[in-house]
Amino acid sequence: MYYETKEFTLKDGRTAVLCNPTEEHAQGLLDYLKQISEETEFVLRYPEEVNYTLEGEKRLIESMKESPYDAFLTVTVDGKVAGNCHLMLQSGLKTRHRGSVAIALTKEYWGLGIGTVLFGELIRIAQEKPEVNQLELEVIEGNDRAIALYKKMGFTEYGVRPNAIVLKDGRVLSEIMMLRPV
Repeated sequence: MYYETKEFTLKDGRTAVLCNPTEEHAQGLLDYLKQISEETEFVLRYPEEVNYTLEGEKRLIESMKESPYDAFLTVTVDGKVAGNCHLMLQSGLKTRHRGSVAIALTKEYWGLGIGTVLFGELIRIAQEKPEVNQLELEVIEGNDRAIALYKKMGFTEYGVRPNAIVLKDGRVLSEIMMLRPV
């Protein structure tokens, strides 16, 4: 889905750029995926599971740009990938009123207002689709920063998937399912 590039100011005064990723972002996105999987247990992969290729990432970027059901956005600060977000709209007749959202930022950029801007844009995009009336997400229990952001953006909890995540150290975590009317 095409997205017009936007700039915004972070809480620390720096400028961030929000855009559809391009081939030039591919390596930065791969590095970012590895980094976030090292920085937090609240993503669904470990660093050794980030084994995507540069060519594969370029193909993914291109396919997302062409998709009428996916908004894939990247945010950069000083030319470095700080995070991304993804809005996945359902295409089936019975489920096209639903959209799923995902977001992640590297730790360096937490608390600077990026998450609020990203969610605002995802919500705005969903509101432009008359068939979409509900956004959904899952969050791993204990991710209190993310849960606070989601609640601030109008999401409410509607269920829990117990035993959804098993960490290497044996801890078992649940996923909290949240939704927001559009």
